Amino acid sequence: MPQTDDSQYRIEPFDKKRHNRSNFACGVESLDLYLQKQVNQDLKRKIAAPFVLIEEGQAKVFGYYTLCAFSVHVGELPVDITKRLPRYPDVPATLLGRLAVDQTCRGRRLGEFLLMDALHRSLKQTGKIASFAIVVDAVNEDAQRFYLHFGFQPFPNRADRLFLPMKTIEKLF
Repeated sequence: MPQTDDSQYRIEPFDKKRHNRSNFACGVESLDLYLQKQVNQDLKRKIAAPFVLIEEGQAKVFGYYTLCAFSVHVGELPVDITKRLPRYPDVPATLLGRLAVDQTCRGRRLGEFLLMDALHRSLKQTGKIASFAIVVDAVNEDAQRFYLHFGFQPFPNRADRLFLPMKTIEKLF
């Protein structure tokens, strides 16, 4: 299980009644608004599985991410990857739909902690629900650099969409 330098934090499934997200501000309006206004609807509709970062015993949300099922058209992947895949038109994947950390927590490596938790959680599920890779859509260039730093590869025809194969994630854990 991923660890932070500061063991006071934990990641758990989002609960509207328990988690205080009203003051969350990561600096990207769409990510802030999602957590403040839309996350509960996506949870209820089974559109996304949101997970929040809180301090042990507290309710304030310091970060979050979402996971959901996804499908990748094989023709969108790099040729060196598709050579090793079955000849299906699409392969299953997991979408890391959103990942954000509150501005008050910058520099504490909590984004990395959230990412590692998402990767670990997704890997554990591949025995029950197959997933070839984790896919992310980088919201901006900073996010893109963050994912590239952790080994994600861009899709050939779309630089803001990146992926990390489960085989690579297996080696991390």
